[in-house]
Amino acid sequence: MKVIGLTGSIGSGKSTVSNILAKKNISIIDADKISREILNKGNTLQEIFDCFGDEIKNSDGSLNRKKLGNIVFSDESKLVKLNSITHPKIKEEIKDKINFYKNKGEKIIILDAPLLIEANLIDMVDLILLIVCSEEIQIKRIMSRDNISRQEAILRINAQMSVDEKKKYADYIIDNSYTVDELKIEIEKFLDSLEDVKIE
Repeated sequence: MKVIGLTGSIGSGKSTVSNILAKKNISIIDADKISREILNKGNTLQEIFDCFGDEIKNSDGSLNRKKLGNIVFSDESKLVKLNSITHPKIKEEIKDKINFYKNKGEKIIILDAPLLIEANLIDMVDLILLIVCSEEIQIKRIMSRDNISRQEAILRINAQMSVDEKKKYADYIIDNSYTVDELKIEIEKFLDSLEDVKIE
């Protein structure tokens, strides 16, 4: 079985690629979805409340993600602390899902993870597929999607690992600066390239 790590910077169109692959009946493991589910689990939630205080708790006892975000993104040491609570559990859940698909006899699965490189999930995949696009298109997509200003979009891009740095880890790169039809052609080329890779 071949585990492909799918990643890309904000606004690159990674989710579009993931959706196209899913329509080809390729199984997708969504790291963001797993992360959200982990944060809602009782024992993890209690650890987070113990660490960050009841001010991040909603009146119904659920997590106020916005308040938690404000805390961790304004203090790097607190972000490190949050990651130390959640990342091991996220990795464990990803491993379980990989084993599940392996036991089903899947040939290819996709680990869709925006922070694949930053969260040290590289050792869980066999190769990395990086989605990129021109910075101008990236800015316009973020502005449109999140209804924010150009300056805010640029700040979000600059807060992430640079594309040039991500390229150092990539085994295959798709430029998603063009039409969806052209993107589909590039995805087909990528899948064809896997035929030359021995799938165990």
